Amino acid sequence: MQIAVPREIKTHEYRVALTPAGARELVGRGHSVTVQAGAGEGAGFDDAAYQAAGARVVAEATAVWGGAELILKVKEPQSEELARLGPGQTLFTYLHLAADEALTRGLMESGATAIAYETVTDRQGGLPLLAPMSTVAGRMAIQAGAHGLEKAQGGSGVLLPGVPGVPPARVAVIGGGVVGENAARMALGLGAEVTVLDKSIPRLEVLDDRYQGRMRTLFATADAIEATVRESDLVIGAVLVPGAAAPRLVTRAMLAEMRPGSVLLDVAIDQGGCFETSRPTTHADPTYVVDGIVHYGVANMPGAVARTSTQALTNATLPFVIALADNGWRQALADDPHFLAGLNVHDGQLAYAAVAEAFGLSCADPASLIGCTT
Repeated sequence: MQIAVPREIKTHEYRVALTPAGARELVGRGHSVTVQAGAGEGAGFDDAAYQAAGARVVAEATAVWGGAELILKVKEPQSEELARLGPGQTLFTYLHLAADEALTRGLMESGATAIAYETVTDRQGGLPLLAPMSTVAGRMAIQAGAHGLEKAQGGSGVLLPGVPGVPPARVAVIGGGVVGENAARMALGLGAEVTVLDKSIPRLEVLDDRYQGRMRTLFATADAIEATVRESDLVIGAVLVPGAAAPRLVTRAMLAEMRPGSVLLDVAIDQGGCFETSRPTTHADPTYVVDGIVHYGVANMPGAVARTSTQALTNATLPFVIALADNGWRQALADDPHFLAGLNVHDGQLAYAAVAEAFGLSCADPASLIGCTT
């Protein structure tokens, strides 16, 4: 199969969809891998490393996209990339379509097949291709949040762990999944007072047992969220509804009750954000202030630690990429119902119900699109 790895063009996106080690695996199975020149530089992988792995390196994006059957990316296609997509091509990347109607319609119009990393599932009900970046984002959230609390960044001037004789910061994590647990773990390790809110009692029980009661756990009612946000110095939004837009859990009215200079960090911004006042930002300009509260909304947080993120992503995606390359997308998805859950768009039709519901569009049965009747 002809596999293409373009250079990411989203602002301050330094990751690449495939490491040289991953390219070597694919080439060794008889596939052709074409990498755009400079695609891996931001993650510390030079062109020579890909060539040594057996990949072909070309400079022009048109040459990378043009002959490709399978296109591997990290972030959703930008407008100029959408224009290069066409029927017969399969795109495998993070899409987060429920937060972007224009992108959804653009993919439908392209006629291509689009499979989203973030909606592929596993036997345990997890999201195995989202989990590595969720781990990175959760751990980074505390670094970024602690920085945002500094006075020079518009924050309240609170040191996350405090010092002897001075209390630590209070950190609230809304959502106890992969992002939330990793954020809470980091905050706890730094000595902050940590509260995790979630609607799953079994999940709260796991966290309580795993961390031996060192973090407070609360069932996420509206009252509990309001009270916890009011008293927190740093609030991490770590809510995920797979494939759908995130619910808005912190309203603008709640900001008036917070201490000026507190920080709201919305990891759910890829899915529209879980704070009413959230909007996407970039690594170049990550924060803004609303009603005296610092907001952080970088939509590609793991891109800042591109080498770690790229290696973790390739580790997770490579078995699925191999299945696509060896068997073609139809057979690969037919063989694995959890992989089939990743199908979002094919030949102008939406195949993911949560995205269709978000925009009032019709949704095809994914099984019917791959020729299965069961």
